[in-house]
Amino acid sequence: MMDFDGKVAVITGAASGIGAGLARKALSLGMRVVLADVREPELTALAATLGGEVLTAPTDVADPESVEALADKAYENFGAVDLLFNNAGIMATGFSWTIEPERWRRSVDVNFFGVLHGVRSFVPRMLKAGTKAHIVNTSSVGGFLASPLMAPYSVTKFAIVALTESLRAEFEIIKAPIGVSLLAPGPVKTGIFNDPFGAMVEPGVQSFVDDLRSMLTAYGLTGDQFAELVFAGIAADQFWIIPQPEAFDEAYRRRADDVLARRTPRLPRLE
Repeated sequence: MMDFDGKVAVITGAASGIGAGLARKALSLGMRVVLADVREPELTALAATLGGEVLTAPTDVADPESVEALADKAYENFGAVDLLFNNAGIMATGFSWTIEPERWRRSVDVNFFGVLHGVRSFVPRMLKAGTKAHIVNTSSVGGFLASPLMAPYSVTKFAIVALTESLRAEFEIIKAPIGVSLLAPGPVKTGIFNDPFGAMVEPGVQSFVDDLRSMLTAYGLTGDQFAELVFAGIAADQFWIIPQPEAFDEAYRRRADDVLARRTPRLPRLE
């Protein structure tokens, strides 16, 4: 069980939503926190509302040099990183064949390579330190249950699941003192759907996004509520941190049954 007090947490995608909730919870536990986000004004504004030891680091997780600079800054200022949240993510909606290559590429660069860059920049330093640490990679319920009209998100979140399982097994092989968790949020009140469109909004996509926004408003947890559940999972050393089983368990069971029965996948339910 991790003792959080006095430890150092690095959080990407920290300026709002889940990341901001994780930051507030970490500080409430006595942690020192490095906030990383590509949106510098929002990052600065959040930091101004927080007490405790907070360091801001404007970071584009899609850029490996930017993530390396984040790691440098964290270790230079605090001397260690005990808890890493690879949390940054973006949304792109539309039909798979009409989403522009640039939006596909940006989704892969942020959602998947953002996690991989975090692993590559921080893990060697954690291994060198030889002390207990923990990494949390944010996927999604959508990393297990593919959705229409948001294929870049589904593709990248599925990839994070595979990377995180591989990472955990690799640490087991070398007996590293680093824990790993795969975080799969369900509905959380975030700004991920604030700007999910490209140059053209195809018929049906707007209503799909409107339905998802309504679902988040009606059923979503706040970032602070969600962070409480996440830190409980870390404290329990859970690999699968799925804080909203009502959004996952039955749907995943249906999917597994469909695969085993060789049935064509059914459309996901928005509920």
